[in-house]
Amino acid sequence: MRFPLIALTAALLLAGCTSGPDYKGPGTLGAATPSANFVRGGGLVTPESPRLSSWWTQLGDPVLTELQTRALSSNPSLEIARARIGQARESVRQEQANRYPTVAAQGTYVRAELPGVDLGTDNNGSSAGAPPAEGGSDDISSLNFFNLGLNANWELEFAGASRRQIESLNAQLGAAEANAIDAQVQLTAEVGQAYVNLRERQNRIDTLGRARALQEQAVATARQRFQRGTTAAYEVERAQVALRSTEAEVAAAEAERDVYLNALATLTGSAPGSVDGLLAAPAEVPLPPAVVSVGNPAELLQRRPDVRAAERNLAAATARIGVAEALRFPRISFMGILGLGGTKPGDLFDLGNISAIAIPQIQWQFLDFGRNASRVRQARSGLEEAEARYRQAVLGALQDAENSLARFGQQRRQVAALADVRASAERQARLTRQRFNAGTTARAELLEAERQLTLAEQNLRGATAALTGSYIAVQKSLGLGWAPPVVPARLGN
Repeated sequence: MRFPLIALTAALLLAGCTSGPDYKGPGTLGAATPSANFVRGGGLVTPESPRLSSWWTQLGDPVLTELQTRALSSNPSLEIARARIGQARESVRQEQANRYPTVAAQGTYVRAELPGVDLGTDNNGSSAGAPPAEGGSDDISSLNFFNLGLNANWELEFAGASRRQIESLNAQLGAAEANAIDAQVQLTAEVGQAYVNLRERQNRIDTLGRARALQEQAVATARQRFQRGTTAAYEVERAQVALRSTEAEVAAAEAERDVYLNALATLTGSAPGSVDGLLAAPAEVPLPPAVVSVGNPAELLQRRPDVRAAERNLAAATARIGVAEALRFPRISFMGILGLGGTKPGDLFDLGNISAIAIPQIQWQFLDFGRNASRVRQARSGLEEAEARYRQAVLGALQDAENSLARFGQQRRQVAALADVRASAERQARLTRQRFNAGTTARAELLEAERQLTLAEQNLRGATAALTGSYIAVQKSLGLGWAPPVVPARLGN
């Protein structure tokens, strides 16, 4: 009696343990540790915490807001990410269910004919002592067995293998949640960039149309002067070359406009052409706010979904070490059968014919030639990889944010410089028109001044679009454009 008691006590103590290291969060980043503030922010950003969701509303463009709403509700990439969350959640629930016994109903019929075995009946179902039938086979006994009942199986958990597996699956569920958030961040940035590019192409087409009209006038003026003998033929050819070049630019801009219309339709989960009516009328590119809130790098690392996914994968890799280490310990399982039955079908309804079987089983791979040790080393190598991937995600996020902030500051300076150029070209065109009206300059000089003004407007509009595009890149790099889930992803052990 002493040995079974000791074995049972040891089993219960072992069942209450959990193998492997406990996850305590990512380790120190060392040289990858970020500074207190962004080093490329400049004076146009503030360390105040940014708004987490709906960054596009700060641009004040209702059409862009409508496109974002459609994309968030209908884009297939988000539906794929959400479906993966559902798959991960059900994996956790399946593993939780594996910790409990399985019970199944079963019906069994057995027909056996066994030579040389006395089962108490002959092959005709009569008493064993009766002589065999003439011409029959000697020493053959027949058996019919009918059973209807329940069977149950249960494996007793040792060393917390199932708990570690659930912990790992919960971490993978968190990574799936973070990947879904990342898909939303990427999507809203793509919609914003495509919208800005579309508006810039529409404005470019308008500007090039005005430039083409001026060049048509320049061609007509050059021809008149050539016919009067006041200019050479090459002036006419030069004016025509400029006109043809502008017409080619118009064709290219129109093709790019259609490409961005198709992209916006696809991003919003609809067929090409479905958003053409909404975007038919050209509009100015929306401008970013004067001051942009960016927070600090520490907040960035907590908010960026790709960093969050890398941290959850690190937690999953830590738990998998415990799963591998638990395989070193014995496994005890129980199988039980309870039913009604006998040698005749009528015995299935006789409550006096209750049969019960209990089968305990223990398995222990105490001699596996290093398989378990190899699995543990493999799991620890997986942890080292997950740690490196986490640091890589941190460095990538920091670089992305600093690069986008640097471009944003540069684009603001460029817009300011091109605004001065446009103002200067406007003054020059105005003065040239005054001189033309006074008869002190030729029409060709006036047309050239107006062409320079049109070119300055085109460059300014392009730089403005690039500025808004860099603002969108800042929002993307900061991991903005999503809201925290209402229900936490993690399921209980």
